[in-house]
Amino acid sequence: MSGINMKTNEIFHADFDFAKPKSAFIFKTIVDPFIGRYSLIKVRSGVFKTDDLVYDSRTQEEAKIGKIYILRGNKAEEVPELHAGDLGALAKFGNAQTGDTLSTRANPIQYAPMDISKPYTYLRYRAAKKDEVDKVQQALAKIMAEDPTFRAVNDAENHQTLLYGMGDLQLDIVRERLKDEYKVEIETEKPKVAFRETIRKTSDVEYKYKKQTGGHGQYGHVKMRFSPSGNMDEPYEFAEEVVGGSVPKNYFPAVEKGIAESCERGPLAAYPVVGVRAVLYDGSYHPVDSSEMAFKTAARQAFKKGFMEAGPVLMEPIVSLHVTVPDTYTGDVMGDLNKRRGRVLGMTPKAGGKQIIDADVPMMELFDYCTVLRSMTGGRGEYSYEFARYEQAPADVQSAEVAARAQKAAEGFAEG
Repeated sequence: MSGINMKTNEIFHADFDFAKPKSAFIFKTIVDPFIGRYSLIKVRSGVFKTDDLVYDSRTQEEAKIGKIYILRGNKAEEVPELHAGDLGALAKFGNAQTGDTLSTRANPIQYAPMDISKPYTYLRYRAAKKDEVDKVQQALAKIMAEDPTFRAVNDAENHQTLLYGMGDLQLDIVRERLKDEYKVEIETEKPKVAFRETIRKTSDVEYKYKKQTGGHGQYGHVKMRFSPSGNMDEPYEFAEEVVGGSVPKNYFPAVEKGIAESCERGPLAAYPVVGVRAVLYDGSYHPVDSSEMAFKTAARQAFKKGFMEAGPVLMEPIVSLHVTVPDTYTGDVMGDLNKRRGRVLGMTPKAGGKQIIDADVPMMELFDYCTVLRSMTGGRGEYSYEFARYEQAPADVQSAEVAARAQKAAEGFAEG
């Protein structure tokens, strides 16, 4: 077993020799609600003793070894030291993770990390009881420490929390473990797709916000043009072409803030807006009643009106999908991808009578792909994907999302 000496850049041959500098590899982490956290190690060289100071090459930190154990069944037996070739466990050891190499600062060794598969199956989740949110997060953190193929992610952009795993079965097991071991429950559902909204045409609108209350009123009046900016990486571009001081300069930032806030939840289906150019070219103000708040409100209403008049469209995320399957299943897999609105870009032969199928597929169509691919190929197919770009969603997808947004808004209004 060989590693790299990080100080000299020379190859370090461990050879399970107890006379060489100490080194060990963490091959598993156990985080048990009752017995605590253990880092399971295989000692590859030297001797590890209680109170030794060891160095983690990933974190570049030193930590003192506390108690050393040998695990026998479900019992942990304390031992004073571990020799090269031994398997053992370190209790509550620093910030170490599965795949880390432990050595000394004088001879820092790095072994090849574990080849860990990337999880692609995901579900949206929430704590079943609101007062258990923190307990759920703590329990998931412990499960993630144990299993590098499982991830819990906070998708702030789409206001959802997600669980990623290697398949539906793994996520089902996590849900059961939360219930049985950690005494908390979660609810899971289909994730929200990260759609975007943009416009295809131009519009010219004006909006006058006028409100009279006791004392000062509110007055803000804007005339604006909206058009596609061509930059789909940014929500908006703002410009002003006001002449003659019809809108004072000190209100321009308020108008831009109104546009920025409007882009967070678009008027079409409440998804983030991208690629809009907004130009303030005229308006009017009141010397007493005008305020930044009034102009921000006027800009928000103008955006809402102008966006809906400028050919609003929904953009959906497209991923580059790579499916590896035995030759005999290529026809079935390609047929299924066509049903998912996928575009097959080509096939590449691979050793062992396999084919790699490359395709562009809408993200929303991959929700249950892990289960379907396993079923189609008898468990012999595997896949990976990465985000590619946004494309305009078909009319039926857009109308379904708009209708869902309208229904949600109606339910919210009814509850209010």
